[in-house]
Amino acid sequence: MRWDDARVRPTVLIVDDHADFRRSAGELLEAEGFAVIAEAADGDEAIGAVERLRPEIVLLDVQLPGPDGFAVAERLAAGPDPPAVVLISSREATAYGPRLAGAAARGFIAKRELSGPALAALVG
Repeated sequence: MRWDDARVRPTVLIVDDHADFRRSAGELLEAEGFAVIAEAADGDEAIGAVERLRPEIVLLDVQLPGPDGFAVAERLAAGPDPPAVVLISSREATAYGPRLAGAAARGFIAKRELSGPALAALVG
């Protein structure tokens, strides 16, 4: 039997404190070729989910209860075999200034611009 890696969908953890956004983002990404394997509502829950599930990609809201997205991204980057982290926000990138440029993330997508192609462009 031959393994066809091209058919394996990248796994995603969606981290956002709004359930409606997690649900709609999950449906969108599933329809565009990603496998959404879990959701988390805050930073601590996200860290636990990454440790348990080992997603390839973490779609991480900047503004979260508890540790914010920047702190969570730093912690994930320091772990073994870290996932590709993409920060998201309802605010534009300019709202975060140099903090965004120094973040331990592959990039940033404004929530209104989220799409499968936009995510794929950042995570390769």
